[in-house]
Amino acid sequence: MESNSSDNRSVKSVHRAMEIVEQIRETGGATVTELAEESELAKSTVHGYLSTMYDEGYLTKDGSVYHVGTKFLRLGEHSRTRRQEYSMIAEKVSDLAERTDERAQFVIEEHGQGVFLYRKTGEHAVETNSGTGKRMYLHSTSAGKSILAHFPQEKVETIIEEWGLPVLTKNTISDREALLSELEDIRDRGYAFNHGENIEGLHAVGAPLVLEEQGVIGALSISGPTHRMKGEWFNQELPDLLLGIINELELNIAYQ
Repeated sequence: MESNSSDNRSVKSVHRAMEIVEQIRETGGATVTELAEESELAKSTVHGYLSTMYDEGYLTKDGSVYHVGTKFLRLGEHSRTRRQEYSMIAEKVSDLAERTDERAQFVIEEHGQGVFLYRKTGEHAVETNSGTGKRMYLHSTSAGKSILAHFPQEKVETIIEEWGLPVLTKNTISDREALLSELEDIRDRGYAFNHGENIEGLHAVGAPLVLEEQGVIGALSISGPTHRMKGEWFNQELPDLLLGIINELELNIAYQ
C-alpha cells in the first residue's frame, strides 16, 4: 500500500509540473503568484516546482518571470529526428511549399491527436496558428483524416471515444457514421480533402505515408484559402502532386 501511495504522489507531481510548464508557455511567461492563482496551488508548492525545473535547466528566469527554457528544444528536435525517414520527409515538405506557394506540412498521430512535425510556408501562404508541435483533432483536417483512414477500426473508435468529434466550423464532420463513411472513401482514392472543416475559409488536401511493415507513418498536406484552393487545381492537380511525392518517399524509404 505504501508503495502504491508513493507512486500516485509521483504521478501527480509530474502531472502538475507539466501543467505549470504549459501555463508558462500559454502566457508567454509568468510569475510564481500568477501560476499559483491559475493552478490553485500554494505559492510555496509552485515555487518548489519552478525552482526544481529552473535548476535542471528546463526553465529560465527574467526577474520574477519564468519562461520555458531551450532545453525543451533539444527534446523536441530529438523527437523529429529519431526516425531515419523523417529527414527525407522534411525535404519534401519544403519542396511542396516552394512548388505550390502554399503552406505544406507533415502531421503524425500521438495520443489520438495530430501533431505538426514539419511545416513550411510558400510565398503566398496564409499564416494560421498551426506551428510545429501544435496538436489538433484528427477528424477535422485532411492530414488527420488520411491517417485515421489507415488505422484499424478499433483504434479509430478508441480515438473517437476519447476525443469526440468537436464541431470547429459549420463544415466539421461531427457524426460518427459520416466520418467512417468518408474514411472509407479516403482509403479508396488515396487522399483526403478538408473543406474549411478546421478553420473557416481554409481548404486542404492530404495524403498518407504508409509503409508496408510499419503501417501509416503520418500524412503530407497542402493548405490554402478557399479562393485559391478550388477547381481542377485543388481537386486533381494537388492530389496528383501529393500522391507522386508520397510514392517517391515510400520508394526512397524502402530502398534506403
